Amino acid sequence: MKRDERGVAYPSPLVMLSVIAVAMAGVAFVATKDQPEQERRVETVASTPTPTTEAAPEPAPAPEPPPEPEKPAVERGKIYVEVYNNTGIKGLAASTAEKISGAGWQVVGTDNWVGTIPAPTVYFPQRLKAAAELLALDLGFQRVQPAVAPMKQDRLTVILTG
Repeated sequence: MKRDERGVAYPSPLVMLSVIAVAMAGVAFVATKDQPEQERRVETVASTPTPTTEAAPEPAPAPEPPPEPEKPAVERGKIYVEVYNNTGIKGLAASTAEKISGAGWQVVGTDNWVGTIPAPTVYFPQRLKAAAELLALDLGFQRVQPAVAPMKQDRLTVILTG
């Protein structure tokens, strides 16, 4: 009698689970291979706190931040200021120049300004920016801008508006 070799042999369930596990691992590897690594913080949690009898150590004092370098103080008397009137009010530049001189600034000229300025402004060359901010503070002005032509680059220029 001849044996018939027809039929299908099914692998055991253990072999099937192993093949599925390897396939799943391969899929997971391919899906996450371009992902950045993530660090995780592992903390242990005690089931019951243990009482301590010794005092907790004092925390070390925080280091003091390094002192900020001080900006050089602006010497008002060494800064030249020109005052221009951009309004129809006669004598406004002269009266403002007196106020500026009274605060210690060195006013070297007053005149009228022709043009459109949106608000009273102190214009400055780059090296005098701190002085311009201080002069604006002295005058109560909100607007401080870099100097533009034809303004001189060795002094502050104040333009008054209505």
